[in-house]
Amino acid sequence: MVAITCHASPIPQPRKWNSMKICVIVARFSWTGVPLAQIRFARALAARGHEVELVFGHVGAADRLPDRGGASLTVLGHASARGMLLPLCRYLRRNRPDIIFSSQDNLNGVVLLAALMTGSKAKISGSSRVNPFFTYSNRPFTRKWLFKQAMRAVMWRADALTCVSQGMVEEYRSFFPKPPHVAVHNLVNDAPSRQRMHEPVDHPWFVNKTTPIVISAGTLSQRKGYSDLIAAFAQAIADGRDARLVIFGEGPLRAALEQQVRDLGLEASVALPGKIINPLRYFARSDVFVLSSYFEGLPNALIEAMICGCSLVAADCPSGPMEILEGGRYGKLVPVGDIGAMAEAIRAQLDHPTDPALLEEGVRRFGEDAVLARHFELLGFSDREHAR
Repeated sequence: MVAITCHASPIPQPRKWNSMKICVIVARFSWTGVPLAQIRFARALAARGHEVELVFGHVGAADRLPDRGGASLTVLGHASARGMLLPLCRYLRRNRPDIIFSSQDNLNGVVLLAALMTGSKAKISGSSRVNPFFTYSNRPFTRKWLFKQAMRAVMWRADALTCVSQGMVEEYRSFFPKPPHVAVHNLVNDAPSRQRMHEPVDHPWFVNKTTPIVISAGTLSQRKGYSDLIAAFAQAIADGRDARLVIFGEGPLRAALEQQVRDLGLEASVALPGKIINPLRYFARSDVFVLSSYFEGLPNALIEAMICGCSLVAADCPSGPMEILEGGRYGKLVPVGDIGAMAEAIRAQLDHPTDPALLEEGVRRFGEDAVLARHFELLGFSDREHAR
């Protein structure tokens, strides 16, 4: 196990908020939603005076992590949640954190089991980030059904179980009779993220920009619906308007999407530049962000685009877009897979952009103060205890 950590002596009495020892656990690092959200979360906790340790199961040798602020780093050296069990037991015995925040159900289950095996007294908050239909099953004796039984056996040890959207909370009722899950949004809107908006860009369409740009970002996979987005964009500019579409990301559907662009004759108007580390700098220079997904947990990219001042169009998929846009208050919601409705919404947002002041109102729910206060309220801490 590789560790960069603060070695504080155990304190026998419960510590106040400004001296708590907090562990934020993630299975593996990648430049995707969950690891980046947890790094933001750890960074915000450390900025409030906590002794925070960010624990990863695996970080690639070539990976360069984002700014962790005041959070220390421990890498357990195991890429799977299951492989993290024994290293986590050793970690809990040695470090004795006051609070543990974990993410994703597989890891949440391992963390709860490790706490039971070691007799840890830590308060544990486990966050679910993906649709439970991909994690659990009601079909007896399948692998996902067995995991559901295992999770039911340890779930009682959690002090809080959260989902990143209310829609996900409702979905858990399909698998657990009285699930304890409650909704707490991801921390997306913080000062370091806003600073990333101002980093330079190098794509020629964004340098000395003269043409409106529609943008999206994510894995080039079936669930992201990018074939629908390309088709909708083709309809949106069929009236002769001058606009560009840029989709950042990499994935298995690259070849098929590139062929679709050629088939529609859109080579001069659509670009798929690949994966980038900081999409916010491009969001900040774009006009409309489109989320075309078939399902999500809580799409961080949609929130990031709102922070950057993009007008928004989103497929009303389960779950998240309806909550983020508050039923259409902060952007256009369209039926999933409805290419015509998406094209119309893109045109409308290009012609009549959303008021930036309204977008600023919408992102407050995803800021540090709101998100941290909600997490610690669920763990039984008062406002006075979690003041800086």
